[in-house]
Amino acid sequence: MSIKIKTPEEIQKMRVAGQAAASVLNMLEPHIQPGISTAELDQMAHDYIVNELGGIPAPLNYKGFPKSICTSLNHQVCHGIPGERILKKTDIVNIDTTVIIDGYHGDTSRMYCVGEPTIKGQRICDIAYQSLIIGLQAVKPGATLGDVGHAIQTYAEGQGCSVVEEFCGHGIGADFHEEPQVLHYGRPGDGVVLEPGMTFTIEPMINLGKKAIKILPDGWTVVTKDRSLSAQWEHTLVVTETGCEIFTLAPNEEIAL
Repeated sequence: MSIKIKTPEEIQKMRVAGQAAASVLNMLEPHIQPGISTAELDQMAHDYIVNELGGIPAPLNYKGFPKSICTSLNHQVCHGIPGERILKKTDIVNIDTTVIIDGYHGDTSRMYCVGEPTIKGQRICDIAYQSLIIGLQAVKPGATLGDVGHAIQTYAEGQGCSVVEEFCGHGIGADFHEEPQVLHYGRPGDGVVLEPGMTFTIEPMINLGKKAIKILPDGWTVVTKDRSLSAQWEHTLVVTETGCEIFTLAPNEEIAL
């Protein structure tokens, strides 16, 4: 499968979808408090996407996934299924949402601290966010995906953390997952050479302990084998003539590229 270079019209549709996805996380933020269940957050997100945005929650029924968002807590790395789990003080939770608007996808995730975070919880959230920033800053025409992955890996491992290798970012557009695969580790100069019009996600999963993971019997939820905390942030972007444009920025989020 080849990499799809997006037209200006497609890029505009992805801007709209990206901002829609960001708005879901903005809407949920004040509700992420001790005592709420992840199922309640999922229902809020579903209703907002369908009724307020006029969109489609892409995860729902995607390859059998049963919910509209992913909620991954503490040592869960990704793809956590919303359910009866009640958020409690000091939890950290990743919420991952993908919205389809006018046939195009916007995909983003953020970490949230429930109440007052622990020192370790805040630390892994901060390191994972900085890993994403460093990856975004490496995106420019002529750079390679290996450059991006190497930048993320070098930073995260320099902080004493590890990078999950089994899951990665991905091309995105009219399809949820397109080429290329965007690894969060690598060697400079390796892999696809970036060019304007490429659209993909960067979404490093960073563990406070070792990188080994396993999938729970539900077939979806990924956890750290050593039960160390894990954190992830994700943005959708397009490669531009000078760097990249991030489609899923929050209104108050500024990233120096």
